[in-house]
Order: sequence, then C-alpha cells, then structure tokens
Amino acid sequence: MFGEGDSALARYATRFSVVEINSTFYRPHKPETFVRWAATVPRAFRFSVKLPKAITHEARLVRCGPLIAQFADEVSGLGAKLGGVLVQLPPSLAFDARVAGAFFTQLRKGFDVPIACEPRHASWFAPGVDRVWDRFEVARVAADPPQPEGAGEPGGAGRWHYWRLHGSPRMYYSAYDDARLAEIATQLKMHARRGRPAWCLFDNTAHSHALVDALRLQALVIPA
Repeated sequence: MFGEGDSALARYATRFSVVEINSTFYRPHKPETFVRWAATVPRAFRFSVKLPKAITHEARLVRCGPLIAQFADEVSGLGAKLGGVLVQLPPSLAFDARVAGAFFTQLRKGFDVPIACEPRHASWFAPGVDRVWDRFEVARVAADPPQPEGAGEPGGAGRWHYWRLHGSPRMYYSAYDDARLAEIATQLKMHARRGRPAWCLFDNTAHSHALVDALRLQALVIPA
C-alpha cells in the first residue's frame, strides 16, 4: 500500500502529496517538530495546519492577534512546505462582519499562504459573507456531511479548493461507498481544471477508514 520509510509520515508521503495536521487544533508543538516533519517528506509535499481551538473556539476569533503570531512562529519550521491554514469554526459561532474582518486581517498578517475556512453556522453562508472571502482570499471548505445546508460545495476565494470528508452517514465512523467517491472525484477534477488546486482530506478516522478511502479516491482521480 505504501512505500518504505522510517516513520508513518515518511511512508504516507510515498503515496500522497498533502496532509492536514489536525493535532495543532488541540495542542501546541515545538518548532523543531515541524522542522523534522518538513525534512521527512519530499520537496513537493505540502502540509495544511489547523488553527488552534484556543483561537477559534475559546477566543471565538476575538482579540487573538498574539495567539495567531505565536502559532505562525511555531509552524514556521515547515518553511516552503506549509501549504495552507485551515480555520474550523464552532457550530455556535454566527457571522459578525466586524469580528470576521478583524480576525482575517490578523490572520493575513501572520500567513501569506492559502487559507480555508470551515464555518458551521448557517449565517456564514449568506451572500454578504462573500465580501469577506474575497477581501482576504479565503476559500470556504466543502464539508461532508454538509452541515449546514450549502456546506457541501466549495466556495469563497483564494488560491485553492478544500474538501473535508468526515464520514457519512455517521460522522467520523462511516466509510464512503463507491458511488459517493465517484461523485467526489468528478467534483475534484472539475474544480482542478479551473486553475485552483483541489485538496481533499478524509476525517473518518474512528474506524480507520480515512487512508483506505483516500487511496480509493486517488485511484479515481489519478488512474494508474
């Protein structure tokens, strides 16, 4: 399934070219950890890093400039292999134009890389929010299951499209069937042809389906 390597990451990188670091959401890592990860993978490999919950869920995007600066310093060890930043918002966080504008201003001061945001409150899908995505070049994540309505399609602006597949019908537990993976493959190829890279990450890890589903999808998108 995977090539040889001295670590799980090294073996993973023999088959895939991107990975999402989800652990940064829960706890900080030493800068040298990111340096080691960057040295483990090929030159063209890229990481996305998930913004800490201290910013998104505890501070709720408010007055978090110092926390963003600290996080940017921690992940700087990835160097050119930092492919982007993922911002996942709590389901209870409604859109506030003033808060969002101040937050993304600070985030853009810390990161000159693609940014993807996964909002989970219906207010973030109103037409007026597009001005925020456009101003700060932020892609809106396509999530599965699509909660709330509209979340299943990629949106926003910026330099990439980003899918996060959490497992359906049971989040984190369910594997994807062949028909659903074929639909996703068609979407990925369509959006990639429009000139923006299309990333797709699986989060259905509870029963270890993520890697197998990723390999199945990869075979559909990039046939042998």
